[in-house]
Amino acid sequence: MADIHISSNKQASQKKNHIGIFCDIQNVNSIKGKGHLVLKFARLRGRIHCKNLYYNSKHKDQTATKNILESLGFYCVDVPDTSPNSADYRLMADCVQLFTPQRSTIPNIIILVLGDWDYAGLISMLQALGKKVIIFAQRGSVSPKLIKLVGDDNFHFVDELPQLVANETQAPNTVVKYQISYNEAIEYLTEAIKTALRKGKPTRFGYIDILMRQLCDNYQGYSSILTPNGKTFSCFSKFVDAAVKDGKVKMQNQQLFLIEIDKLAA
Repeated sequence: MADIHISSNKQASQKKNHIGIFCDIQNVNSIKGKGHLVLKFARLRGRIHCKNLYYNSKHKDQTATKNILESLGFYCVDVPDTSPNSADYRLMADCVQLFTPQRSTIPNIIILVLGDWDYAGLISMLQALGKKVIIFAQRGSVSPKLIKLVGDDNFHFVDELPQLVANETQAPNTVVKYQISYNEAIEYLTEAIKTALRKGKPTRFGYIDILMRQLCDNYQGYSSILTPNGKTFSCFSKFVDAAVKDGKVKMQNQQLFLIEIDKLAA
């Protein structure tokens, strides 16, 4: 009975949420094939109030992305002005207009698909108004300061969308057996360490395990890793010990580090 009440309360809370989505595809063109996932991610949190996309029609790649997202119902704003940050200013102005007193419905969650530090002022203003801000950015084209501004829980890379949506829509009490090879696990281990370092987070076992789960659908903890002899690891530290022994990573003070990065630094 308690589970029913919790689920009911969660659904009621989601219905009260109104969401605004603003996409600047200049630095996040990888949203091209994932617009439907952005919408699904938003709908899991409430009702979408607006979904705006800003692009420059003078750039063919942006126009191609615009065409795809427009077919999903995005309101597409062409900003062909070649002056610096022109699209940024238009996006910020439109977003601010949502919070004028005469508006009958004001979003309480804003999803921003962007990566420029130029938006820091907008984000700070939204947070001061008590709005929740969630950012999706493209790897390699995001200011690290933005991550700190909204926090890890509200920052995601666009390529994480499939897993984020899958995790939230997976039916409860569904038991599925997932397995990956040892070599695959090593690849996700090294990528998880890189991600943690990029976010300025400690590379402790628990956090690395969480990141590995986000990076790989089939990784469901150390017991899902198959060793060459067909067995599984009894604990995460045993897997780490094997990785250290094979020279893939090194461990110091219960934190993991990449040997290849150390070699480059040397």
